Amino acid sequence: MRQLVKWLYPGLQVKRWLLLAAGGFLLTLAASALLAARFWPFPRQLVLEWGRAHLGLAADWPWLVLVGLTGLAANIYGLYRAVKSLLVVLQPDGTRLVDLLYARHYLRRGPRIVVVGGGTGLSTLLRGLKKYTSNITAIVSVADDGGSSGRLRQDMGILPPGDIRNCLVALADRESLMEQLFRYRFPSGELAGHSLGNLLLAGMADLTGSFQQAVHDISRVLAVRGRVLPVTLQKCTLGARYADGGVVWGESSIPQPGRQIAEVFLSPADCRPLPEALAAIEQADLIVIGPGSLYTSILPNLLVPGVSQALQQAAGRKVYVCNVMTQPGETEGYTASRHLQVLQQYAGRTVDWIVVNRAEVPVAVRERYAAQQAGPVVVDETECARLGVTVLAEDLLQIEGQVVRHHPEKLAGLLMGLLLADRPMR
Repeated sequence: MRQLVKWLYPGLQVKRWLLLAAGGFLLTLAASALLAARFWPFPRQLVLEWGRAHLGLAADWPWLVLVGLTGLAANIYGLYRAVKSLLVVLQPDGTRLVDLLYARHYLRRGPRIVVVGGGTGLSTLLRGLKKYTSNITAIVSVADDGGSSGRLRQDMGILPPGDIRNCLVALADRESLMEQLFRYRFPSGELAGHSLGNLLLAGMADLTGSFQQAVHDISRVLAVRGRVLPVTLQKCTLGARYADGGVVWGESSIPQPGRQIAEVFLSPADCRPLPEALAAIEQADLIVIGPGSLYTSILPNLLVPGVSQALQQAAGRKVYVCNVMTQPGETEGYTASRHLQVLQQYAGRTVDWIVVNRAEVPVAVRERYAAQQAGPVVVDETECARLGVTVLAEDLLQIEGQVVRHHPEKLAGLLMGLLLADRPMR
């Protein structure tokens, strides 16, 4: 009762419109009753006399129709303004109601998609997929030790938040605004180099006592379409052994142009995977590995015990999205089939498809990458087929300035087409 009384408080800008809607409804009801009394046999005289005495309504049917329509218009307008007053409070950012309903209800019926990786490539794909479904699970590597993430990892003992932050921003409803806020980096002082998003995640983790809970709470704040999960909650360090026998520790130290990576490994090697991540893989309709740095973003997920096995046993369709360009110090000179060979070395014959870009990279952009010992990944379809993987080649190119990336909408559209082709959803 106390809560109902609050609706009578002044200044809510709701009561007047509800009263208008109620008055319109009563006027329409009265006009309808008088019309019914005029055309259908029941105590019409009594009803008509009551209408003249109490409402001042004449019995002529055109006049009654006009009064009824006026009441109906008042009812509709009153309800419209009342709902609009409520939405201003519930949606202060101006989100349209149809967009909210689409995101909350239609996208919830979309396919279950798991994306495994890290870095910029993963967040790029998520931007495209969130337009088709909100049943997205991004499983993210936690081996990052560079930049702001590395400093927070060392100073506060938390998991590196950088890649997780990028995925949260990519899946947010208000992506453009959130991206500016969460990627803002302090230019000077003790916070120089730190991004605001990383600090928010670190602060929430300290407040809740759980990094996983911090990610969950930030996801609610951003109205994330889907969820972002660290592959493990244990602090892991990525190591690499080169072909020359040298060993190095730390993800940021591994890419060394001119040195060929022989293998990568985690310490501790027996870190436990997040149970929610394994469950998401098991239930997924589509599992996408990549895009992202092969050795430092993708393989750290597969090195966590249980993840590769879960991928192999999953019933959903499994796809590897190959990078558009090779990466200095990681995949120099790698073809598409060489990427697959390395993936199968750590995860077995997991994927059935490999997605590659077939569009030509502009000469000026190729020259800039060549100066950094990088270039377009050569697609050798015959070798890929020998590995038991089908090649899906499409124009997926997007160039931002002088940087080559996958086009989010084109890549997501291709994956959705693969998912829906020749098989009904589970």
